[in-house]
Amino acid sequence: MTSKKKPKVFITRKLPDPVETRMRELFEAELNIDDRPLSQPELVSAVQRADVLVPTVTDRIDAALIEQAGPQLKLIASFSNGVDNIDVDAAAAKGITVTNTPNVLTEDTADMTMALILAVPRRLTEGASLLADRRQEWAGWSPTWMLGRRISGKRIGIVGMGRIGTAVARRAKAFGLSIHYHNRKRISAETEEALEATYWDSLDQMLARVDIVSVNCPSTPATYHLLSARRLQLMQPTSYIVNTARGGIVDETALIKCLREGRIAGAGLDVFENEPAINPKFVKLAAEGRVVLLPHMGSATLESRIDMGEKVIINIRTFFDGHRPPDRVLPNRV
Repeated sequence: MTSKKKPKVFITRKLPDPVETRMRELFEAELNIDDRPLSQPELVSAVQRADVLVPTVTDRIDAALIEQAGPQLKLIASFSNGVDNIDVDAAAAKGITVTNTPNVLTEDTADMTMALILAVPRRLTEGASLLADRRQEWAGWSPTWMLGRRISGKRIGIVGMGRIGTAVARRAKAFGLSIHYHNRKRISAETEEALEATYWDSLDQMLARVDIVSVNCPSTPATYHLLSARRLQLMQPTSYIVNTARGGIVDETALIKCLREGRIAGAGLDVFENEPAINPKFVKLAAEGRVVLLPHMGSATLESRIDMGEKVIINIRTFFDGHRPPDRVLPNRV
C-alpha cells in the first residue's frame, strides 16, 4: 500500500519553531531559516516548484508573479490576517485557492493599540528615553515637568468596528473613554449598548468631535488614504491619532504636515505606508516627542504566531484532503 504523497510547501519567512517542526512532519516543507526577505526572482522560483506557497505580509504576490506559477501550485496559504499583498482575483483566475489566518490577532493588536493610546498623550517614550540617554541627567520630579494629557473622560473615535475595533472599544471603555465609532455597518444593538457607543454614519463629523482617533479598519482600495489631508484637518488640535491597521489608510505626507504645524497633538504608529521604509520626517518628529513609532509589532506575541501557524496547517491539510479550507479568501471577481 503506497503512502499519500506529501505536498511541497514553500515558507517564505522563518516561523516559530513549533510551527516549522509540525510543517516538516506533515509536509515536504522548505523553510527560510535565515528569515531573509526573498527577492521577486526567488518567489518566482518558489511558485514554479511548490504545491503550496506560505507567504507573509512582506511578500508581494501580484498578478505578474501568479502568472509565472507552475500548474502544480494550487494553494497560497498566507501567514497573515490581511491579504492586501496578494492579488486574490489573479489567483482565482489561475485556479489557485487563497487562505489567510483571521481571528487570532484580535486581542494582541487591541492590547498594542491601547498601549499607544496611553503612550502618546502620557509621553511614555519620552520619559523612558530620557532615563536611557546617558547624555542627559534627570533632575528629579517637578510639578510642571513632562506634563501629558489625561485620557479618562475623553472621547475615542474608532474607525472600523470589526473584531479588533470592538476589542479596542472594550479596553478604552475600561479606561474611562467615551466610545464613538464609524463603520460600514452599524454594530448590533446589544454590543452598542454594552459599550455605550455612539455611531457616526459620517466619518467627517466624528473626526471633528473626538479626542483620540484609532484606525482599525482593513486595507482595501476603498480605505486607501481614508484619513486624507482634508479629513486630518477636521481633527481638533488637541487630538491624537493611533494606527495599528495598515499604513496606507492614513495619508502620511498630510499627517506629517499636520503634526509639524500643530494641527494634531500627536500620533502613535505601528504601521507605515512603505514598510520597512519609514519617512525620515517621522523619525525626526519622534525625536521631538510628537509621535511614537513602533516596528509593526501589534500582533507580535509568540502565542499569536503559533496560532497563525496552526491555522495555516489546518488550511493546507483541509485543502489536500479534498475539502474547502476554513479560511478561504473569496475573490472580488473571477
